[in-house]
Amino acid sequence: MEPQILSSPDKNSIVKIDQGELVSFLKNKEELIHQKGEPGWRNSDTEMFPVIGPTEANDFMVSTPKGNAVQDQHGLLRELAYVLKESGENFAVFQKDYATNTLVKNSKFPEKSPKQKLSWPYHFRFKKSFELANDSLKINFEIEAEKGMPFMLGYHPAFKLSGDKSEICKTKTEEISLQKIMEGGSTAYPVLNTQEIKLIKQKGFNISLKTKGFNHFMLWTEVSNMLCIEPITTYPYTEGVPPLSEKLFSLSSGKDTFEVVITPLKDPLIKSVYL
Repeated sequence: MEPQILSSPDKNSIVKIDQGELVSFLKNKEELIHQKGEPGWRNSDTEMFPVIGPTEANDFMVSTPKGNAVQDQHGLLRELAYVLKESGENFAVFQKDYATNTLVKNSKFPEKSPKQKLSWPYHFRFKKSFELANDSLKINFEIEAEKGMPFMLGYHPAFKLSGDKSEICKTKTEEISLQKIMEGGSTAYPVLNTQEIKLIKQKGFNISLKTKGFNHFMLWTEVSNMLCIEPITTYPYTEGVPPLSEKLFSLSSGKDTFEVVITPLKDPLIKSVYL
């Protein structure tokens, strides 16, 4: 599949999508997305579904009303290939389909996981669509599944940083330094009960993420040149809640939709107030 190149109506924004993965978002020629091959994460965006977080503590088994399922960290969706369903100058729609109990090869086996095959006891159709406007990039997720199917959903984009640890993340009630996020380690830093967060930089575009359907964010990085800002339906490391507890799962309504809007911001006032 050839990469999809989207252009905004005013031609000031260009997005590149490679097999459903957002690999570039240029705003006035400034790259906003972490680039593969640079220090940090090996990808630039992915999804976490139908589970978020590690499964090793549960011997890679997830309990569902239809029995146990073998899942590795962040679920099996990322092991499936996207199919391009529709595209135009400023939009693209991708889809993954999964049939009940189909065995899926685990790319982490054998180096990082003892489980060679993964499976899930429900069918689902997962759509990911992009729409590029002059001022923002909207990413929609649509999940069609059997009513009552338990699931968690997380979106996992990585943003390019300066490398000098000067950036902060800000909500209406909290400011989080990059150093604090790095100290959070592999469990990621939780930002709970909010649908909007801003990445504030000293140079270049600030970035706003606004969501619908997601309840929280996780922030993760181990390096100073990139940051993953991850909208999630649930935080998998909730204190007092066992790993993969049914309390952490949402239940499918048959068709569920989620939205993330990424907006580059040029706002000197934000920088002067908060940095």
